[in-house]
Amino acid sequence: MSFLWITIPATLVLAASLLGWVVHEARSGGLDDLNEPAERAALDDDSVPERADSTPWREGRELSP
Repeated sequence: MSFLWITIPATLVLAASLLGWVVHEARSGGLDDLNEPAERAALDDDSVPERADSTPWREGRELSP
């Protein structure tokens, strides 16, 4: 039973701090737009433009014995 004297206050402190963090983020606008950054990352064009000499790096290369 003595472990309850530690775990219950620790749980209440953790819950209060998490609630305070959520309230702070909601008031400061941190939770306004959750979709746009994810959509921007998903739709980002990460294609690499082809080089002028488009031969693969191993093609045309002699291997030494």
